[in-house]
Amino acid sequence: MEDFREESNSTDLQRRIQELESERVKLETHAFNLQRQYTRLLREFQRLKQPPLIVGTVLEVLPDGLVIVRHPNGNEFVVPALSNLLPHLRPGIRVGMSQQNLAIVSILPDYKDVRARAFEVVEKPKVRYSDVGGLEHQIQELRDVVELPLKNPDLFKELGIEPPKGVLLYGPPGTGKTLLAKAVAGESNATFIHVVGSELVQKFIGEGAKLVRDVFKLARERAPSIIFIDEIDAIAGRRVDTGSGGDREVHRTLIQLLAELDGFRPLEGVAVIAATNRVDIIDPALLRPGRFDRLIYVPLPDLRAREEIFRVHLSRVKKKGRMDYRRLASLTQGFSGADIRAVVTEAGMMAAKEGRNYITMEDLERAIRKFYFEERREHNPHFG
Repeated sequence: MEDFREESNSTDLQRRIQELESERVKLETHAFNLQRQYTRLLREFQRLKQPPLIVGTVLEVLPDGLVIVRHPNGNEFVVPALSNLLPHLRPGIRVGMSQQNLAIVSILPDYKDVRARAFEVVEKPKVRYSDVGGLEHQIQELRDVVELPLKNPDLFKELGIEPPKGVLLYGPPGTGKTLLAKAVAGESNATFIHVVGSELVQKFIGEGAKLVRDVFKLARERAPSIIFIDEIDAIAGRRVDTGSGGDREVHRTLIQLLAELDGFRPLEGVAVIAATNRVDIIDPALLRPGRFDRLIYVPLPDLRAREEIFRVHLSRVKKKGRMDYRRLASLTQGFSGADIRAVVTEAGMMAAKEGRNYITMEDLERAIRKFYFEERREHNPHFG
């Protein structure tokens, strides 16, 4: 009996020893993690105690390991740099400099105006030529001067010629100029950067020009890419000597755009498409060869084009009954592509109000009548 008790006590002691050993391992692991966290926080604390660095710009790298930099106050200094940074230094990059002796201790990333990234940037638009109705001639021209150079740049290098740098789409509003630009980007598998001309007009001196530089820099980074400048007449109107500060700033922005199009840096993998409703006020300097080489007129759709546009838009909606596309086209003389899209949307709204999940030919005719009535009333308040 006593032997059994001794054996039981021995077993309990062994179990207790194992539990204490396991507890010791856990505590040691916890202590190790706390020590590691303490070391990290101490290192972070020491880093936060360090004086801030001065941001400078490299002007020239000298052969003896020294660097000429421009201080933010405009002064220039010859300073040393960490040996591991010297191979990566080049004129124009931003660096962090010590406050004590202005030594270069870090390389900073390139700065881009955040507003440039705020523009609409679509990596690969899903719009295709089949989504554009009635503009076969314009599509073919864009394929020749934009899509072909983006898809086959080596072919032009072998030929020894430079492809057109810019294309200007002009015509009445709502005729599909933006849709054309997106379709070319989609078919070319290119990044689409949408810029509105008025967004490039800035308040302070030099801001608009800098924004133009950053947009082109972004386009080069995302190449192949297409920069689409809508309403370019906001910055590209004919220059006149008015003397006002606002006009001078717009002129600076235009000059920067001209420099990007026809400057020393080639636009490899970047195409520029612009659109305007007022080609008559565009500065002639923008339209000369080497800048916007091609001018493509995008007119209001004719009868056949309107029929095709109706087919494109109605292919995406649920319909019931026979659609008479020729009649729809004849009823919408003078309508733009955007107007036809609005008619289809209005027909869908009428069907939804009546609790139907499809549209009919009657819905489209009612939408056309409503659109026509509102258009007449807008131009003549006494109409109806």
